[in-house]
Amino acid sequence: MAQDLRTLFENENKVSKEKMPQGHEARFLDKLDEALPVNTSVKKRFSMLQIAASIVVLIGLGYGASQFLYEPKLDDDGVDIVNTNDNKDKQLKSLGDISPDFKKVEDYYLANINLELSKVKQTPENKELFDGYVVRLAELNQEYKRLSVELTEGGPNELTVSALIDNLKLRLNLLYRLKEQLNDLNASEEVKLQG
Repeated sequence: MAQDLRTLFENENKVSKEKMPQGHEARFLDKLDEALPVNTSVKKRFSMLQIAASIVVLIGLGYGASQFLYEPKLDDDGVDIVNTNDNKDKQLKSLGDISPDFKKVEDYYLANINLELSKVKQTPENKELFDGYVVRLAELNQEYKRLSVELTEGGPNELTVSALIDNLKLRLNLLYRLKEQLNDLNASEEVKLQG
């Protein structure tokens, strides 16, 4: 059973020196094609279906991800805000973008507006008065946004900056007035209850 490796290698060298007959490879390929014909149209069709299916899957995943990650922006009334601007990447400029001093002014007014708004207590007795002021504040807020768009598109100018600051002052004064009227209303109701 055991063979000498030297004789094995000598026999192999003899076999490898022999050449195949002329045209052997071509005849072999012809016989192979006859036995296993290659249908390229089926492969192309299958390949196109794979590409189409991949595209459909990618579109579906993209849509699903966008729906999953979408957080609707709601206004004060809980209504979905739809952005109709053509240039969505453009951020609105505010007073703080112009200079640090304007940022301080804007922050001061916005902080005081939020503070005064948080102090107001709504009751069934003052609901109508409160709602009237909220509508007016919403109008002023819309005007402030419009002025911010103007500031963004036209650049800073004295009139726009002044109008933005006046809008903030007006909102704060409106809240002070609401607070006074609510105090007067509460005082008159206390007098009615005592008398």
